[in-house]
Amino acid sequence: MGIRVIKTAAAVVIAIYLAQFFDLLSPFSAGLFAVLGVDVTKKRGIKTSAIRILASLVGLLLAALIFYSLGYHIWAIAVFVLVVYSLLAKLNLHDGIVTSTVVMLHLFALQSVSLTHIMNEVYLLIIGLGLSTIINLIYMPNEHPKLDQARIRLEELLSAIFKEFALHLNDNENHVWDGKELLEAYDVIEAGNLIAERSADNKLLQGNGDWVRYYEMRRQQLESTQRMLDLVAQVYRSLPHGHQIAQLFEELSVEVKMEYYQGNVDKHLSEMEADFKKYPLPVSRDEFEVRSALLQLCVELKNYLSIAKRSKKRKEA
Repeated sequence: MGIRVIKTAAAVVIAIYLAQFFDLLSPFSAGLFAVLGVDVTKKRGIKTSAIRILASLVGLLLAALIFYSLGYHIWAIAVFVLVVYSLLAKLNLHDGIVTSTVVMLHLFALQSVSLTHIMNEVYLLIIGLGLSTIINLIYMPNEHPKLDQARIRLEELLSAIFKEFALHLNDNENHVWDGKELLEAYDVIEAGNLIAERSADNKLLQGNGDWVRYYEMRRQQLESTQRMLDLVAQVYRSLPHGHQIAQLFEELSVEVKMEYYQGNVDKHLSEMEADFKKYPLPVSRDEFEVRSALLQLCVELKNYLSIAKRSKKRKEA
């Protein structure tokens, strides 16, 4: 049983009791409104409740106008649906269609559009949606353990991927890799980003965008890693250049797990590129193709490192 179910149950019961306490007509409708008001995040709950109240007020006014003008005929309900649903859609108040329909049907059942009956519906909306919003704000589960767990798993996967790159560059004839870590990393980033966005929506007075930025950084890096994989696959011969780049990936497999930006791989990559310029030109087509792939791999690795350099935290001196 989830926390949202528990909060919904509490909101329904309390809303009905309050509606009965204030002697409102159709008190059980307050429970229905309470069900609609409990949402997955605090910000979303406030937003949807406000939309439903606003849409219902629009529906109340138009229902009163339609029934007063056309009478309490069943076909007048169709007029309400055609007019109000279209208007709410244009105003981007889709979430309030159900609640506006409920209050309209109450007026139709009462055969009255008096101020007393209209205010009765307003009070039901305030009790049901207002109470559920308050309960929604009281408690939301802490998402940080899940975020940390996803981060640790993602960094383990990236580390494993870079180790596989290093193994291939050192021994591309005998090493075989199925790439399952890369596929899992995409799934972990997608799941982690959803949790991060949900956690950010539960912070009303303070920002919580660090996790969202973290997973966006990792998404960009994983796309870069995918491009590096395509280039690593083009290395079908072992060359000294490849062995040196393999050492960089070994370093990166450790550095990727560190919280702060280190910059060691970036520094060593620059030194290695300077050394590459001192090497003699390729003597065969095969060597040319492999060295070309390795050169592009260095360019993409530099792009990967630039993402970390922009986004990762730095240690204070």
